[in-house]
Amino acid sequence: MTKSLLNDRPMVAFVILTVTALFLPIGDLAGQSVSWMDNSFAFSLVLLSLILGVYQLATRNVTYISAFIMCFCVFLGAGSVLSLIDPAISSQITDRTILEFFGSTAALWVITLGVGFAAWRAMELMSAKAAHSTVIAILVPTLFGLWLLYLWQVVTTGFAIPSVLLPSPVQIGAALSDNTDTLMRDFYQTFVKSVLRGFAIGCGSGFLVAIMVDKIPFLQRGLLPLGSLVSAIPIVGIAPIMVMWFGFDWQSKAAVIVVMTFFPMLVNTLAGLEATGRLEKDLMRSYAATYFQTLIFVRLPNALPFIFNALKINSTLALIGAIVAEFFGTPIVGMGFRISTEVGRMNVDIVWASIAVAALAGSLFYGIIALIERRLTFWHPSYRGSRK
Repeated sequence: MTKSLLNDRPMVAFVILTVTALFLPIGDLAGQSVSWMDNSFAFSLVLLSLILGVYQLATRNVTYISAFIMCFCVFLGAGSVLSLIDPAISSQITDRTILEFFGSTAALWVITLGVGFAAWRAMELMSAKAAHSTVIAILVPTLFGLWLLYLWQVVTTGFAIPSVLLPSPVQIGAALSDNTDTLMRDFYQTFVKSVLRGFAIGCGSGFLVAIMVDKIPFLQRGLLPLGSLVSAIPIVGIAPIMVMWFGFDWQSKAAVIVVMTFFPMLVNTLAGLEATGRLEKDLMRSYAATYFQTLIFVRLPNALPFIFNALKINSTLALIGAIVAEFFGTPIVGMGFRISTEVGRMNVDIVWASIAVAALAGSLFYGIIALIERRLTFWHPSYRGSRK
């Protein structure tokens, strides 16, 4: 039992730091020390987190259930800390130095460090199960992301960072809630109308041209150098030109996306088509297969990992291209338009809310492509070790 306790160092650190934090003052409000006992709900959460941590230490066999208990423990501790960072306390530290504030609210920082160790242990336990469960594989990065948001909230509130420099996640969440309709219109204009259409045209044309280049070899010497030249052109150089050519609506943004996504798809598809071995080609020739039969039944399936690699790369490039292109001309709607205008108005929380929507949309887009890739290329060596 003692050996088990000593080996679980992150949880030992969590318990020690949490016990230490209970004996330290939360902060100083109007010259009076504020203790944990002054907030019974927060004290109960901290105490329950401590009990769960001790329970984890007492469990010799790490199980799937204990990982979820650890997650519960982490977020109880996180919630207890955030509930104690009262705006009234933060308002008292505007004229203080960071060092003075750090010293007066030591308990918050001690328990924050302790919750960090608990999150570390929870993710470590769950990572061991991630290869056998899709839910846990998604939950591990989600837990890490939530931990970063929690730490962001503690730092911005604890150090009283002005919202014009870095708003807290709570302020960004409030901006999301208060401007939902506007942000959804921006999302529709940028992602649905520009990104999806430009992505489909750019990737589709790159794929078809790659088939042509593979069929007609002399095109490779002419198109590839030209494609590399076009792909080297910066976005800020072609975006104003595309706005002049195609107007201020989604067509100009889609044109920028096509230029950005065409070459990665062309190069990756060609590399995938060339990955088919000589033995497979000779086998198809022995069956008297035509070029297109060999292409459809052998070469394209072998090229799928390369094609999906291009799709994943282009999923992020397309969103970046659309947002940057909107800086140079767009109707009074769109993520790029919103970011550029709200920065000028010093509404940084709305800017970060737009960034959050863009990041979420890009992540989901990438995730959907990765999920489709996993379903279609399950035979690839990179997935063989992760089968259930």
